[in-house]
Amino acid sequence: MVRDALSTALGHAFAGAVVARAASLGEVEAALERQPDIDAVLLDLDMPGMDGLAGLALLRSQHPTVPIIVVSAARDAAVARRTHDLGASAYVDKSASLDEIAATVRAVLDGEILAPPEAADGDTFAQRAAQLTPQQWRVLALMVHGDQNKQIAYKLGIGEATVKAHVTVILRKLGVRSRTQAVIEARALALPKV
Repeated sequence: MVRDALSTALGHAFAGAVVARAASLGEVEAALERQPDIDAVLLDLDMPGMDGLAGLALLRSQHPTVPIIVVSAARDAAVARRTHDLGASAYVDKSASLDEIAATVRAVLDGEILAPPEAADGDTFAQRAAQLTPQQWRVLALMVHGDQNKQIAYKLGIGEATVKAHVTVILRKLGVRSRTQAVIEARALALPKV
């Protein structure tokens, strides 16, 4: 229902615009693969496949130039801040009016990045995590789910030595000393329950 309303509102606000709809992160990824010149993505943090903010980070690493506008019902300032840290161009509360959402989309299409007023300065885990490649995100996601290197290698169809190399780079990029610390920090990217 929200997706249909947004699609209709954006179609009216941006005459002639083609609005594609997706019901999951996988469908968003497929749409971006089919049309890499998409002007912007409105991304719902609650859609299937998002796995908290990990889905945003994965999408950002796969498509670093596409502006992403996060739409969420999470009314937590920390969530808005973390979406900004992970590379979102804007954050919009689902309760915002359709005019507010259209204004935000217009600003992002004009090249603006709308940081939340409480955006953190400095080096955060989310900012470091945004440097991971898509494959490193897949490895990290499987680490978070408790898989060991052998299981990760099997699931991703790569060698165990390659997994070990990814884990080493992941730990270095995240600025953590152990696999356990990486998993704990990555779990903090999950959204608070509303």
